[in-house]
Amino acid sequence: MGVDPGTNILGYAIIEIEGKEIKLVDYGVISMKKQESAYMKLRTIFIKLQELIHRYNPKQLAIEAPFFGKNVQSMLKLGRAQGVAIAAAITQDLEVTEYSPKKIKKAVTGRGTASKEQVAAMVQSILKIKLKNATLDATDALATALCHYYQNGSILNQGKRYNDWSSFLNDNPDRKLG
Repeated sequence: MGVDPGTNILGYAIIEIEGKEIKLVDYGVISMKKQESAYMKLRTIFIKLQELIHRYNPKQLAIEAPFFGKNVQSMLKLGRAQGVAIAAAITQDLEVTEYSPKKIKKAVTGRGTASKEQVAAMVQSILKIKLKNATLDATDALATALCHYYQNGSILNQGKRYNDWSSFLNDNPDRKLG
């Protein structure tokens, strides 16, 4: 399960691995925009993520770590959302791993500075599907799940090791965009 935490919109994604095949199970967002209280938003995150965990029974949660910005209040709010998402997972015995936004982007696109739109396009290419009505929060959550897969025994880590994305793409031309 991948999570892109947020205080107004949280992206989530569930992938399943069968052999070397990555299958998309579910993706979407949890919206807290109508919640006025910060604490009610946190409650919503906890309850909705636990519902998803009960429905899909994932074994692991990969979550995007808060990035360091200039707005301290935004960082604190985002950190709270991330903490509640982690609590929802660990209370259900999920293994939790955090990834920086840069690491997630690099794992999926080959560039740590890729835009959210580039990440969304690459996620669709990797999964070989067109995501309908996918928000950037949902595709970021998918990218987080894919990053976790790539970091933990995926096809990128089996057999041959690659020092950079271009070497991997040379050996795997089917993974290139258009």
